Parts: sequence; C-alpha cells; structure tokens
Amino acid sequence: MKRIGILTGGGDCPGLNAVIRAVVRKAAQFNVEVVGIKNGWKGLIDCDTVNLTLNSVSGIITKGGTILGTSRTNPYKKADDLKKVFENYKDLELDALIAVGGEDTLGVANKLMKEKKGINIVGVPKTIDNDLNATDFTFGFDTAINVATEALDRLHTTAESHHRIMVVEVMGRHAGWIAIYSGLASGSDVILIPEVKIDLDEVCEILKKRHARGKSFSIVVVAEGAEFKAGQVVTKEEKLDAFGHVRLGGIGEILATEIEKRTKFETRVTVLGHIQRGGTPTAFDRVLGTRFGVKAMELVMDKKFGYMASLRGTEIVEVPIHDAVGTLKTVDIKFYELAKTFFG
Repeated sequence: MKRIGILTGGGDCPGLNAVIRAVVRKAAQFNVEVVGIKNGWKGLIDCDTVNLTLNSVSGIITKGGTILGTSRTNPYKKADDLKKVFENYKDLELDALIAVGGEDTLGVANKLMKEKKGINIVGVPKTIDNDLNATDFTFGFDTAINVATEALDRLHTTAESHHRIMVVEVMGRHAGWIAIYSGLASGSDVILIPEVKIDLDEVCEILKKRHARGKSFSIVVVAEGAEFKAGQVVTKEEKLDAFGHVRLGGIGEILATEIEKRTKFETRVTVLGHIQRGGTPTAFDRVLGTRFGVKAMELVMDKKFGYMASLRGTEIVEVPIHDAVGTLKTVDIKFYELAKTFFG
C-alpha cells in the first residue's frame, strides 16, 4: 500500500473528522499517502481531491461535520458517472479506498466491490440514525441523542409553565432509535417510531389520562418517518433523492394538530431537524470514530477489502460490508414495549 483515498458520503455526522484524522495518523505509521476525496462519490466522479497530511488533520477531532464535504450522489444513476469512478480511481493511482457512510454510501461500495474491476474498498459505518446492521452502534448517534435529550429537557420546563402538550419531531427515516433513546432519557410521555403505526386514539387516551391525574403538560416524541395507522407517510415534497428517498418532515405538525383537535389541550410542535447532526461530537463519538478509523487503516494494510469496521460489544472487529447494507437495523418490539412502561 502506497496511496489510498478516503471519502465521506451521505448526511454529515458528528465524528466524521475523528475518522479522517485517525486514518491519516495511522497511515503515517505505514508511510502511506492519503488522498481526501471531496463531497462523497461526487468527488470521485469529478476527480476533486485534496492531499491529507498530519498538519491538515491536526485539531479536527473536535469539529462537527466533515472537512471533506459530502453529498448524496449515487454513481449508479448514470453509466458515465460509474465509468468515471473506475477511471479516476485508476488515474489517482489509489491502492485502496476507505468509504465512510451509511446504508447508501456503503451500498455503493458493496456494488463497486462486486464489479471486480480493481477497486479495493474498506468501509466505516456512519449514521446518526444507528440503523446500520452488523454493528452495535454507529458514531454520530450518541451526539444526536444527547442533543435531542437536552432539547427535550428544555421543553419540559416551558411545557409545564404554559400547561401545554409539546410534540417534538426528531430524525429517523425508517428506524426510531433517536426517538426511543432520547424519549426514554428525558422522561417523555409518548414515543412514536416508524416501526409501529401511530394510533391517534391511543395517543390521545394516554394524554387525557395523564391530565386527569393532575399533570397539566405532556411531551410527545415522534420520529420523522413515523406513519399513522392509515399508512400515509407525511412528506414536505414528493421529490426523491439520488437513492430514491423522499424528503421527510411534517409528521410533528400534523400530529400536534390532531392531538389538539381531539383532546382540546393546547399543543405546540418543535422540529429539531439538522440541529441533531451539527456541532461538536460527544466524547463517545470521537473515540468510536477514532477506533473505526484506525481499524479501517489496518484492514487496508491487511488487504481485507470488502470489509468494514464494526463495534461488537466493546470490541472493534471487521465484518463484510454486504452484511451491513442488505436490511436496516430497526427498533426491536421488545424494546418498544419497555418504553411503553413509561408512557403517560
């Protein structure tokens, strides 16, 4: 190994810079040159790169986002783009590529490895949603749930002061990990996730019973991808991204309207949105990202291509990338039943 590339794709995530820093520091021990590919797969299509040195990654572990930039570009959408990926990988004289991303980014990595056209890829799992299989946790998740929990703690006091119901919409397209962790940690009164259809009658009954016993306020946490029993996903627009995903958002507003209509309790909604992605990563995410980055570089040196770093228990291990991208890791119904113990 003489020269490797690294890219960060998909949604930005606290801890990405910790991974980049760890890869560069570990590569320096092996005298391997690291090329940063800007803006995810788009950077490999456009051959938009920057050399990464010890100086260029100094001090970035505390920063959120990614110094390389990111995009949701899918090279499999256009044949010419896919061709450029292979050509630029060769022109850049890369011996390997470290792809840091979630289901979509690693899904592309998995497909590229199957092409068997000389691209050697190692993966690093990243998503604030924590919905990737084959790893217990992804970095970015801990920061997201801490941001959401702090916001919920703050909303408790204003909800209590004004005797209101507060509906808080958090991220989570197909999995309710952020909702259930932040909801449990903050003592929220109802938690609604994509894995379980929303029963408005049940939600309103819980809130009415809570008010009947003297509680004048309530907190309802809902994941952005949650659906009502009718099965309609609430979206801001029907446009799809390069990976076929609709833009989610709006479930909190409609839920708040329905709750107020049915219960007659004053209800407000707060959408946390990209606040959950931004800012300084927690210590846990910095350390996990660092461990993932070091492991990824070790996999490169061992030529274990098609594998990714994974957290199993307290250990960092390698697992096949295809194990992570076939299906999503969603909230187990037993965990949700545990959460329901505290509803109301």
